[in-house]
Amino acid sequence: MAESNENVPAQKLPLENRVAIVTGSSRGIGKAIALHLASLGAKLIINYSSSNSTTLADDVVSQINSNKSMNNSAVSAVAVKADISDPDSVKSLFDAAESAFQSPVNILVNSAAVCDEKRPTIMNTDLNDFDLTFSVNTRGSFLCCKEAANRMIKRRGGGGGRIICVTSSATASFRAGNGAYTASKAAVEAMVKILAKELKGTGITANCVAPGPIATDMFFNGATEEKVKKVIDECPHGRLGQSEDVAPIVGFLAGDASEWVNGQIIRVNGGYI
Repeated sequence: MAESNENVPAQKLPLENRVAIVTGSSRGIGKAIALHLASLGAKLIINYSSSNSTTLADDVVSQINSNKSMNNSAVSAVAVKADISDPDSVKSLFDAAESAFQSPVNILVNSAAVCDEKRPTIMNTDLNDFDLTFSVNTRGSFLCCKEAANRMIKRRGGGGGRIICVTSSATASFRAGNGAYTASKAAVEAMVKILAKELKGTGITANCVAPGPIATDMFFNGATEEKVKKVIDECPHGRLGQSEDVAPIVGFLAGDASEWVNGQIIRVNGGYI
């Protein structure tokens, strides 16, 4: 007679009850990452910056909270509007996370970014567009990493933490056009490598995940049919990447098994470069 499984405790999820902030998670890669971390048991702050994204962020929250298999808690996700280029907003974002779940933040995934859809050459890049790109992509990453590192170090009892920045394989391909975007992401990769060394002895790791071309609104904005076909032809898999191709790598880096991966740039591009 087969034994009953009624008294067998449920297997603990790898990120159970850990609090994660995913910036820019109302859509695209950030959304896929948030959903994946939730499936691993994490409690999520779904961050967005524009009022136009409020409904999208609320939809992600509803999707997580309605899926009881993701987490045993009644509320596993909360949407928080915050401009990551503003230090006060970043502080408020972390305060909101700690207040919502009565717990320190264990995981930061900085996925928020902007990209000039004109894909201009450096000679034709408007200075205001350049400043906006660096304000969100570089300054925003800096502020979020700084806040996360300080809070993770100071939190009661230690216990380490995970800092993950989503950058871009453009920092290795050096394709012509959109130099400001590439430079803004390259700066983040340099900062994260240094941060990993500065966090020596804390148990906190810092890494970058650098996707190649991914089928998101950001990629398609301003992209011609010819450009899309060229990108697909250059990939050994013969397709564009999907946000779901990136999320599991972030999920691994967010967990305990990734402890020995630190200060790295993991390029997730299907062999594009």
